[in-house]
Order: sequence, then structure tokens, then C-alpha cells
Amino acid sequence: MDLGLQGKHAIVTGGSRGIGKAIARELAREGVDVAIVARNKADLEAAARELAAETNRRILPLVADVTSKEQVERMVAEAAQQLGGVHILVNSGSAPGGSATATGPIETVVDEDLIEDFNVKYVGALRCARAVASRSALLRATIATSTPSRASSRAMALPMPRLPPVTIACLPCNPRSMAFFSRVE
Repeated sequence: MDLGLQGKHAIVTGGSRGIGKAIARELAREGVDVAIVARNKADLEAAARELAAETNRRILPLVADVTSKEQVERMVAEAAQQLGGVHILVNSGSAPGGSATATGPIETVVDEDLIEDFNVKYVGALRCARAVASRSALLRATIATSTPSRASSRAMALPMPRLPPVTIACLPCNPRSMAFFSRVE
């Protein structure tokens, strides 16, 4: 499939395994150079070698924790500098399946685990989007939320300056997910 992404540059958080690695692979197959991001350097380097060998694209392993604003800003700056800019952002960073104690019946949810899950999945995605937005072209973004407690989803268009031409924030697919999607027309 040709998505017209040849020669673009991407950042994929959670790119050393799981869904993030699969997305990084498909982007590279489409001709995208990809910075994969995770906390474990050894896993990142192994994934980068594997994906580069498979796709003949540049795969840049960058260690960062999306719960740290400073690490996110440093990672985005390095990715932009080494790749020559950022056109695509995919936020897929989280523990596989999330924290077992952050979901479930209300009496079993551990507050601290829920807050940590939220910090990685949602606030981490926001940190990455902001860091990329500070370096890129103007565009409008849509934030869509869907929760099981609401009868319908809400979507709100927000002006967000300097987002890249294509931005995708991919969060775990469950009824309580929030997703950010942006695209230049």
C-alpha cells in the first residue's frame, strides 16, 4: 500500500515492542525514517537493528521516558536534528495491557497505578505532541474522547500552532481511551 509517506520522518513512542514496533515497521515499509522511543536502551537498539535490516530505512533508537517533560523535549529535539525534521508522531508508549490494578471494579483500582497509567498514556502523549508542535508547521487538531459513562463521544476542534503535517497519537484501544489525531488537508 502506498500512503504517500516516502521520505517523511516519524517518531514512534513505545517503538521497541508490541503495537509501537509494528507501527514503526509499517511506517518504514512505506519509506519513512523512524525514531523509535522507549525506556530500555537494549530493547530499543535490538528493535532498531531488526527494523532497519527488514526495511532498509533509517531507524533511530532514542531512550526517553514520556513521563518526563525534559526527556521528551530532548528526545524530540534529537529526532528532529538527526532525521531532518519530524512529520509524523505516533504515541504508543505504555506497559503492554496497562496496569492490571489501574482498571477493573472500582474497589480494586489502585489510585497510584491509575495516575501512573494516565501520566504515561495521556499526559505523555500530550507532552510529545507539544514538543513536536513547537518545531513544526501550523495546523488544526482534533481531540476526541470516548468514555463508557457518556452516551456519545465528544469531539472538539482546537487551533494548535505548529503541529507537523501528519500527527497521529495512538493510544491503547479500549472504551476509556482518549485519542489525538491531526492531519494537514
